[in-house]
Amino acid sequence: MNSKIKMSYVLPVLMSFFVMSFCDLVGIGVDRIKLDFNLSNTLAQLIPSAVFVWFFVLSVPVGILQDRFGKRTILNLGMIITAVGLLFPFFIFSFSTALVGFALLGIGNTIVQVSANPLLVDVVPPNRASSFLSFSQFVKAIGSMVAAPLAGWLALEFGDWKLLFLVFGIVSVLTVIWLSFIKIDETRNTEKRASLSSSFSLLVGNRFVAMMVLGIFLVVGIDVGINAVSGQFLLSKFNAAQTFAESGRTVYFFGKMLGTFLGALMLTLLPSRKFLLWSSILGLVAIFALIFAPTAMSAIFIIFIIGLGIANIFPLIFSLSVEKFPTRSNEISGLMIMAVSGGAVIPVLIGSLIDNISLIAGMFVLVVCVVYEVILGFINLKKA
Repeated sequence: MNSKIKMSYVLPVLMSFFVMSFCDLVGIGVDRIKLDFNLSNTLAQLIPSAVFVWFFVLSVPVGILQDRFGKRTILNLGMIITAVGLLFPFFIFSFSTALVGFALLGIGNTIVQVSANPLLVDVVPPNRASSFLSFSQFVKAIGSMVAAPLAGWLALEFGDWKLLFLVFGIVSVLTVIWLSFIKIDETRNTEKRASLSSSFSLLVGNRFVAMMVLGIFLVVGIDVGINAVSGQFLLSKFNAAQTFAESGRTVYFFGKMLGTFLGALMLTLLPSRKFLLWSSILGLVAIFALIFAPTAMSAIFIIFIIGLGIANIFPLIFSLSVEKFPTRSNEISGLMIMAVSGGAVIPVLIGSLIDNISLIAGMFVLVVCVVYEVILGFINLKKA
C-alpha cells in the first residue's frame, strides 16, 4: 500500500478520467445528430445505447483481463480504442458511421472505466481513496462540461462541430503516451485469479455487492438520462431556444464538477456513508423540483443542483464496495462498470415514455432511480 501521494503517478491516471468523460459526447450526439438526420426521440436514444450497452457486455471480461495483464496496460488499450471511435465519425460521417463510432467509444470507455478506478486506488493512500475517487470525477466533469460549448465554438468558428471528435481523439493518444512512461506497483489478488464464475458468484452470492451494483446501474441511468434529455425537456416544456436548451447540459456538468471538487474536500472530514445518503436526498429533491419547475431559468438552476447532488454517488458506491472487499477489486470493478449499462437502458425508457405518454412520465423514471439511491444510502448507514 502507498503511504504517500506520488503526483508523477497520480496525474497521468487522473488524465485518463478526462478521457473517460468523452463518453458524455452522447448528449451532444443526441441533439446534433437528431437535427442532422431528423430522428425521432426513440431513434435518437440509440446513440447512448450504442455507447453504454458495451458496459454490460465487456466489463466483467475486461476485469478478468486486467487481473492477468495489469490495469495500466488494459487502460492504455481502452484509450486507444476510444481515440479510434472518435476519429472514425470525424472522417466518415453518417448516421450509421456515427453509431459505429459511438459503439467504439463505448467499448474503449468501458475498458477505461474498469481499469482507471482501481488503478487510481493503487496510486493513493488507502485512507484517501474515497476523496481521490471523487476528485477523479471532478476531472471527468471538466471534460463533460467543456464538450458542449467547445462543439458550439468549433461550429461557429470552423463550421463543423465534429472537430470536437478530432480534438478529443488527439487528447486520448497523448494520454496513452504519458501513462506509458510510468511504472505502477499494482495490487493483485494472489490467492485466486479472477474469472467469470468468481465475478458472477460474487454478484449472485453477496447481497451487499448486488445492491451496490444496482446502485451504479441506476445512478448512471440518472446521469446519462439528464445528459440526454435535459435539452429536450427545456425545448418541450418551455419552448426554449436550441442554444439555451443545450446550455442546460453544460450547467449540469458544472454542477457535477463543483460537486465532485467539494466532495473530494468534504470526504477528508466526513464519513463516506453519511455523504452517500445526503447526496442522494439532495438529488431526489432536485429532480422532483425540476419536474415542476415554473420557468426555464429556474429549471436551469435546478439542473445545476441535480448535478451537485448526484456527483459523488458513483465514486462513493465504488469506494465503499472496494473498501469492504479489497482483494476482489478487479471483480468488483468489472461488475460495477458492467452496471454502467444503465446508461443504455434508462434513456431509452425515458425517450419511449416521452414519445408514447408524456414528458412528465419520462422524467418520473429519474425519480424512481434516485429513490433507490436514497434507500441504498440508508442501508449503508446502518452497516456503519
